[in-house]
Parts: sequence; C-alpha cells; structure tokens
Amino acid sequence: MSGGTTLREVNALSREEFVERFGSLFEHSPWVAWRAWEERPFGSVAELEAALHRAVQEASREEKLALIRAHPELAVPEGDLTPESEREQRSAGLDGLEEGERKEFLRLNRAYRERFGFPYVVCVREHTKDSILEDARRRLAGEREEEMENALGEIAKISSLRLRDMLEGDDGE
Repeated sequence: MSGGTTLREVNALSREEFVERFGSLFEHSPWVAWRAWEERPFGSVAELEAALHRAVQEASREEKLALIRAHPELAVPEGDLTPESEREQRSAGLDGLEEGERKEFLRLNRAYRERFGFPYVVCVREHTKDSILEDARRRLAGEREEEMENALGEIAKISSLRLRDMLEGDDGE
C-alpha cells in the first residue's frame, strides 16, 4: 500500500480512523466505509473492495438513492465537487469545455435529473467528454430502475479506481 500502510495496519484502524481514511471513496457517503469496517479483518485489497461494495448492495433503496444523489452534476463549475470529483472531471476534460459543449452537458444533466430524479453518474475516468455525452444520451432513453442500477454500477467503478489510487502498489500483505 502506498505510504507504507499495510493491510494489517488497515485492519487495526478504529472505525473512526477507517471512515476518515476510506469515507471519501463514495461521494459524501462515509456510511459506506462505516458499514464495511465491520467485515474486518480484510485478507486482501479485493476483500476490502468487496466489503465496500457489499455495504452499498445491502443498503436500503432510500440509502442507494441518497448515494446516487450525492454525486455532482457533470461539467457544472459552481457545483459542490469533492477534490476527487474535481480531479476526475478534469481528467476527462470537463473543466475546459467550449460554450456549446457546456450547454449540451447542462441540457443533458437537466433532462436526466427531470426524468429519473437523480443525477447522471458515470465513471468519467473511463471516458472522454464525447463518449460521456454519447452515453448520457443513450441512458436518457432508459427506465428508472435500470438507471438506478447503472448509476450504482458506475459508483462501484469510481470507488474501485479511487481505492486503487489510495492503495497503489499494495502487495496484499
């Protein structure tokens, strides 16, 4: 693990320390880490990741909706972005859009939220700004339950990438 942290040290963290360390993996939703902590000890990074994802899967429908709704709109400069979201959106070029692109993102954000009641969530690190627009248009035609599942799947990808960034170089000790 980066910074010399081992799984043994992660397993020794108090619940509060664990949430402080891993709470940011899920946008404004430290409850995910709070619940995953109960599955310690983790034998590998994969077990830690699975515990975090299981905490979301086992959450109530209302909690899942709250988690989805905690995600920011894409390409909205005045949004309440966490440092992680800001970096991710910047990596996809969403911080340097031309006026026409920005208007299209805003239009799609609004249409998506009006249709489904939550923001369009995508793992931007797997996309370019053009592929994000294409995906948003495609998903806008979906059904609400399907889109909830899509959003939760994207959140799982986002959190997995964030976890790997945090623990880069782990040898599974």
